[in-house]
Amino acid sequence: MDYDTILLDTEERMEKALEVLKDKYRGMRTGRANPGLVDSLRVDYYGSPTPLKQIANISAPEADQLLIKAFDPSALGEIEKAILKSDLGINPQNDGKILRLVLPPLSQERRQQLATFAKEASEESRVAMRNIRRDSNRQSDQLQKDKEISEDEHKDLRNEIQKLLKGHESKVDSLLKDKTEELTTM
Repeated sequence: MDYDTILLDTEERMEKALEVLKDKYRGMRTGRANPGLVDSLRVDYYGSPTPLKQIANISAPEADQLLIKAFDPSALGEIEKAILKSDLGINPQNDGKILRLVLPPLSQERRQQLATFAKEASEESRVAMRNIRRDSNRQSDQLQKDKEISEDEHKDLRNEIQKLLKGHESKVDSLLKDKTEELTTM
């Protein structure tokens, strides 16, 4: 690896960590029904765990309701089981063709609990990014040790890696602030 490759790899990995956080936030329930709440739910489909969005169409016809129409109607039972096993706390209504999920309004206690989960998810993201920084710094150290870069380039690379980390951590903070606001306001 060289200087630019390490920087590019570091940035790509930090972006992926940020995307994971965004996916977790999409799956967090707010006051309004959102297909993101269930689309990454894993369903046992012919023996393999498959994301729900790959085997069903998910829509939100009303603010407090989700409709799930399986591409294969025989999968409705497995989808229902997956929803019941999840920590969503929603009982699906199965009419044989579609699943209807009616989302009850969130209590203030549940909103606070979700805000805490959002904070934990953002901290996990920060830790992942710091681990990426550590790995990149090790690669940088190795480059200097192998005399592929000078000491000044080594310092510059470490500073660039730190700048990337700080930039991505500020994005995490911004996402957390927005999600907490969304969760705690009625």
